[in-house]
Amino acid sequence: MRLKLLLIIVTFAIHTNYSQQISSPDSKLTLTIKLSESNELIYNLVRDGKTVIKDSKLGIDLSDQPDLMGGFKIDAVVTSNFLEEWEPVLGEVDKIVNNYNQMQVTLIQPKEKRKMIVTFRLFNDGLGFRYEFPVQDNLKYFTVLEENTQIALTGDHKTFWIPGDYDSQEYTYTTSLLSEINSARGKNVDEISVKSIPGDNFVQTPLMMKTNEGLYINIHEAALLDYPAMYLKVDKNNFTLQSHLCPDAYNNKAYMQTPCKTPWRTIIVSDKAEEILSSKMILNLNEPTKFEDVSWIKPKKYIGIWWGMHVGTMSWNYSDINNVKLGEVDWNSLTPNGKHGATTENTKRYIDFAAKHGFDAVLVEGWNVGWEDWFGAWKEEVFDFVTPYPDFDVAELEKYAKSKNVELIMHHETSASVTNYERRLDEAFTFMKDHGYNAVKTGYVGKIIPRGEHHDGQWMINHFTRVLEKAEKYQICIDSHESVRLTGLHRTYPNWLAAEAARGNEFNAWSIGNPPEHETILPFTRFMGGPMDYTPGIFQIKMDYYKPESKYQVHTTLAKQLALYVTIYSPIQMAADLIENYERFPDAFTFIEQVPVNWSDTKILKAEPGDYVIIARKDKDSDDWYIGAITDEEARDFDVKLDFLPADKYEMTIYKDAPDADWEKNPMKYEIEKRTINKKDVLKLNLAPGGGCAIILKPL
Repeated sequence: MRLKLLLIIVTFAIHTNYSQQISSPDSKLTLTIKLSESNELIYNLVRDGKTVIKDSKLGIDLSDQPDLMGGFKIDAVVTSNFLEEWEPVLGEVDKIVNNYNQMQVTLIQPKEKRKMIVTFRLFNDGLGFRYEFPVQDNLKYFTVLEENTQIALTGDHKTFWIPGDYDSQEYTYTTSLLSEINSARGKNVDEISVKSIPGDNFVQTPLMMKTNEGLYINIHEAALLDYPAMYLKVDKNNFTLQSHLCPDAYNNKAYMQTPCKTPWRTIIVSDKAEEILSSKMILNLNEPTKFEDVSWIKPKKYIGIWWGMHVGTMSWNYSDINNVKLGEVDWNSLTPNGKHGATTENTKRYIDFAAKHGFDAVLVEGWNVGWEDWFGAWKEEVFDFVTPYPDFDVAELEKYAKSKNVELIMHHETSASVTNYERRLDEAFTFMKDHGYNAVKTGYVGKIIPRGEHHDGQWMINHFTRVLEKAEKYQICIDSHESVRLTGLHRTYPNWLAAEAARGNEFNAWSIGNPPEHETILPFTRFMGGPMDYTPGIFQIKMDYYKPESKYQVHTTLAKQLALYVTIYSPIQMAADLIENYERFPDAFTFIEQVPVNWSDTKILKAEPGDYVIIARKDKDSDDWYIGAITDEEARDFDVKLDFLPADKYEMTIYKDAPDADWEKNPMKYEIEKRTINKKDVLKLNLAPGGGCAIILKPL
């Protein structure tokens, strides 16, 4: 990290109620704070003279003592300016500029003799603020009953939302006016596993909105540590959002000990959708990594024994017995079911394919005993994370993978028995390192044990952090599934390569799936917090290929599946389909072979939430550029300028929808074209309904 400028200006406003202001470095945004008549802290946000956030209250509701809601006096205001440039370990760009003006407001409650600090950071692209609690005699320990952060909007904005859920983000998005958020489940949501929904008018973050005037507003949080995840309760009459925290088994939200602080609440604002996607504000609000050595943290492009389980050609379980109890089954005496995917022979086949086509790693799911009786049982002990099935030779596969220069990625499905996982974590990580595994995909399907806790509660937030910190000691990278959504913590913990925490590609195999607009909304919502393991690259689009009676399919064209490797950023990116399907389309598979997963530069060329996204990225290890373009269910034509390219001439290879391609009627029809282009050219793209295109540009 390189510090370029730090200028601090300190002003004190002892016991005054006058308003205070700061502006963003480019002066477009203005933040004003003041005290209300009842001495509550109020803030508002203005952009270019137009109100973005009206007067909104801030405070904390405590369960065991008087609230930190009002009766305040402003003790001091400290303003400062900060500018730095830092380099992410892995990422979309080589360098990130962190530039903000800060106002730190110290509040006192004279009657209770308590102190609370609210720190505001105003960037060119938005606002971040958090509550801080210094050490003090009258506030040593406290329990948060609710956080009362208001975000008062200026109107009935167009909103892209999923319902608030303490245990899942695996929903399709609804697009509606804010006033039309009237169902806890939203639209187009098929039945998934039973979840915990607080009520009809609760939504999750990141929340994306667009005003009638064309202003884009994104609301989320940053640096979620030792605190529950935040949802938003919608007041449809006043167009006000109110924070709501995930509860624990006692309906408390957080247990705090001073000194402490909450996560940052983030409001990103722009009149250009492309600038929302370019924002690095959430990353900048996270602390730099404290890892002394990050040389072992590497990006990975991988294949895996996985999709076959979803389409039914393979199984996770070795046999078909029921009522399995860990440690009390003689697995060698059981008859295999004949569909088990994680066999030594099958894994070698995947290793051979990975080595032949230049993949870094192979994920193997279903390798360890316990899959016969794991789902929905709410059992304390299901997996031990070290005992393989009889047909999976760990030592032999370690040797074989090493001979092919291919890594194996471990899979730890906890079945949400988190206490079981934590007490076995050292043994599991030691087993991994002893057998050459440097990365693990973790899973948390089901109801959390300890019973009464939720995936997004404070206890689980601390668990995810404990796993990251433990993994760093073993030099292991994490790809978490069914975890909390990301909040930029991959800056602080760069071994958190990616997470799921959204509705991924697997839903297309066995449900109504994800509508064509899904991948055009995710960049403005889930991806704002960090990389997702979405598992793109499905070539066999319709599922009746496996089961003639199936009506399910992936809701994209094949060309769009290629484009997702560019529009979806992840430093651990899967080619998710069966290897035999890739062998059926070797020319299209060439793009997946070549596309990188680590980038030195990214340009958001065109974007509109729910409609389309076009992104260009530069390979970190060469001068090659890649472009991905995707659309929703509408066919779209684009003229794309190439003047951002540094060289004059490029050899272009474009993988595109055929003229008669259609996500529903003809999804697997594509064309490949090669030609020379100039940076002064305007590229004409024609995307089919639910389609896309993927482009490789090599300088000449």
